[in-house]
Amino acid sequence: MNAWIASTLWGLGGLLAGVVLWYLATAWSSSPLMQQFGPAAAFHSLLEILGWSETWMHVGASLQRIFVGLAISLGVGVPAGLLLGLSNRAHAALTPLFQFLRMISPLSWMPIAVMAFGIGDAPIYFLLGVAGVWPVLLNTASGVRHLNPRWLMLGRSLAATKLETLLYLILPGIVGSVLTGSRLAIGVLWIVLVPCEMLGVSAGLGYLILDTRDRMAYSELMAVIVLIGLIGYLLDSALRALFAALGQR
Repeated sequence: MNAWIASTLWGLGGLLAGVVLWYLATAWSSSPLMQQFGPAAAFHSLLEILGWSETWMHVGASLQRIFVGLAISLGVGVPAGLLLGLSNRAHAALTPLFQFLRMISPLSWMPIAVMAFGIGDAPIYFLLGVAGVWPVLLNTASGVRHLNPRWLMLGRSLAATKLETLLYLILPGIVGSVLTGSRLAIGVLWIVLVPCEMLGVSAGLGYLILDTRDRMAYSELMAVIVLIGLIGYLLDSALRALFAALGQR
C-alpha cells in the first residue's frame, strides 16, 4: 500500500511539473496569442466543454472508431499471428513482407484510402486497421512461438485434434500476448485517429480540433488536446487493469 501511495505521489508530481513547464513556456512568450494556450485558460475551457452535449457526441464518435479499428486489428492480426507462429514456412515467407509494410506510416495511405473508400468513416476504419494490425499480429506470433512446448506435447499425447489444441492450449496460452498487442494497438490507433478525423468527417475529436482552430477558440483547442490525452490515458489504464486481472487468475 505504501509503495502504491509513493508511486501515485511521484506520478502526480510529474504531472504537476509538466503543467509548470507548460505555464512557463506560454508565460514567457512575447506573443499575446500564446496566453490563450496557457494551462489556466485551457483548464477553464475544459470544464466548459465537458458540460456540452456536443463534446460527448464527438468523444463517442471517436471511441466508436477506435473500437472498430481495434476489432479490425484483432480480426486480422490474431489469425495472421497464429499462422506465423504455427508455421515455419509462413514465418519465413511472410515476415519480410509484414516488416516492410509495418514500416510504412499509416498516414501515407490517406490519399489511397480516400480514393478507394470516399469520404466518411470507411477510410478512417481502413487507416486504423492498417495502423493497429501490426502490434497485434507480431505479439500474437511471438506468443505462439514462445509457448511452452510441453503443453503441445501433452496435447499430442492425449490425442487432441488440431482444433482442440488451438482452442484449449494455444489460445489460452497467448491471451497475455494478445492483450499486450491490443494495448500497443490502442496507443497507435489513438495517435493516428486525430489526423484521420480531418478527412472530411463532421464528428470526432480530430474534427473538433479543426473546428476550434477555424473559430480561433485557442483555449478550447488546448482543452480538446488535454481531453484527447486524458481519454487516451484512461483507455491504456483500462487495458492495463484488464491485463492485471487476467494475470491474477
